[in-house]
Amino acid sequence: MSLLAYLIRRFLITFPLLLLVTLLGFVITYLIPADPLAMVLSERAMANPQIVQAYRERWGLDKPPHERYLTYVGNLIRGDLGESIVTQQSVSADIARYFPATVELAVAATLIAVALGVPLGVIAAVKRETLIDHLARVASLIGVCVPVFWLGLLALSLFYYRLQWMPGPGRVNARLDLPPVVTGLLTVDSILAGRGDVLASALHHLMLPALVLGAYSMSLITRIVRSAMIEVLQQDYIRTARAKGLVERVVVMRHALRNAALPAVTAIGLAFGNLMAGAVMTETVFAWPGIGRYAVESAAKLDFAPIMGVTLLVAVIYIGINFVVDVSYALLNPRVRLS
Repeated sequence: MSLLAYLIRRFLITFPLLLLVTLLGFVITYLIPADPLAMVLSERAMANPQIVQAYRERWGLDKPPHERYLTYVGNLIRGDLGESIVTQQSVSADIARYFPATVELAVAATLIAVALGVPLGVIAAVKRETLIDHLARVASLIGVCVPVFWLGLLALSLFYYRLQWMPGPGRVNARLDLPPVVTGLLTVDSILAGRGDVLASALHHLMLPALVLGAYSMSLITRIVRSAMIEVLQQDYIRTARAKGLVERVVVMRHALRNAALPAVTAIGLAFGNLMAGAVMTETVFAWPGIGRYAVESAAKLDFAPIMGVTLLVAVIYIGINFVVDVSYALLNPRVRLS
């Protein structure tokens, strides 16, 4: 199948999939036995039927579920994600404000996971059944099993409270004046504004939550790279390369790692999607102003429009990353066909 035909096919599949996501999200939020107005109105206002009815009409809560869903889908087709009951701003504006912080955190966590996970997996495969291999496997097992929220609290307690090596929760030192918002990425905006002090503070604050968020992905990448490398290192062409007298480093890096890249690409792509969607607990623990924390606060206040908006955004990210991974497969290995 040609790349153009593949793009058209994936594009046509995307719309029903996103529609199903919105339907499931709407049904789940509708089944919650609570009134969102109780989270934004005072007890005195809730006791006034006229005020309650006015708010219900204002937010469309007086309509039957199917009519509300059709209205939401119609607005969604026009690019309108709705309006937040709590902030009384459009969900699109809220997401545009919070999303760059999540991107910054997820990219940093992915870079850390790849920078540590790939070399650790390669070393574990080359030094198979040695102490280094056993330590790498134990570390990866711990990273997969330990809950992110517990690891985040432990990291804060140790590196911030006791050792005082890292700054506390937040994105930057509160005493610093922030640079003008251009991209929303604080590290990039500080570089564009020539603010080295803000850049240093932003990187310092970013390091600990990125390490915590990237721990699971690093462990997953380590395990997958190790398994792929062990399989490749047992192939005949690797033994032939060694028999020709090639340096072991060249055999491992140029021949083995290159052919073990396909599973690693999948792991890295899906890991980035998981980081974008799974930053909820990390952002909550570290008071990071991203969409994960925004979703948690919206869920706590039964603000359904932001929950639906974040859910749809995460679905789009997953679909996009899966597409990039599939295309990367075909580019890295011409024998793999797009289907």
